[in-house]
Amino acid sequence: MCQAYRRQYGFDAISAMPANLFGPGDNFHPENSHVIPALIRRFHEAKTAKAPEAAIWGSGTPRREFLYVDDLAEALIFLMQNYSDAPHVNVGSGSDVTIRELAELTAQTVGFTGTLVHDAGKPDGTPQKLLDVSQLRYMGWKAKTSLQEGLAATYAWYLNSSMQHGR
Repeated sequence: MCQAYRRQYGFDAISAMPANLFGPGDNFHPENSHVIPALIRRFHEAKTAKAPEAAIWGSGTPRREFLYVDDLAEALIFLMQNYSDAPHVNVGSGSDVTIRELAELTAQTVGFTGTLVHDAGKPDGTPQKLLDVSQLRYMGWKAKTSLQEGLAATYAWYLNSSMQHGR
């Protein structure tokens, strides 16, 4: 649509394609959330219940790229100030992790020390999702928030939100 408005009306619209996003305000619903909030909630509940194990969907081998929401906001402002062209721009961290690595880091962040068990009955999805962010890097922008920092901030928000809503 941005490209069509640019061609037809000369409207200076740009389009950004973000990687998988996470951060405060995310959807932590037990059945329809994305991987990071699902893992945070699952590991927090397992820790609270003193459960000996917690499940990870699939084999844990697929690779995913994640971008903290504040980094996306900064990238969009950067693009509005520094980019005016028709092609979309990928916005991501430029690196990926396996779902198993993500689960281990999330468990560590939450303080869950039990065993992580793979649920092979659940799907793996695409083997890898990693954006080419070279154009944005060439322009001078790079994500600032590490996965570990973002997970810690997201978990802190989750804890605060859960306490406010009595969960």
